[in-house]
Amino acid sequence: MFAVTRLRVPADVEGFPADVAALLAALAGRPGFRDGHAGEAAEEPGLWALVTVWDGVGAYRRALSAAEVKIAGAPVWVHAVDEPGAFLPPG
Repeated sequence: MFAVTRLRVPADVEGFPADVAALLAALAGRPGFRDGHAGEAAEEPGLWALVTVWDGVGAYRRALSAAEVKIAGAPVWVHAVDEPGAFLPPG
């Protein structure tokens, strides 16, 4: 499964790319993590996407509950757009 979190980051927020890198590092240490990356929209500054790939929904949810992920994720997820973010491939 994969997860997509869109983030609206105000221009005055400093250090956001480093915060995202720290979160991805924390997620990468969790069982079931396969891949992850983030980037800012080319056509809309301040709109970011964080995409991660997991062995399954359970691994993803367990990773989100880990203390180190919660700590690393706090400065990132505060900017999250409230919308569904976990997706299953067809079939």
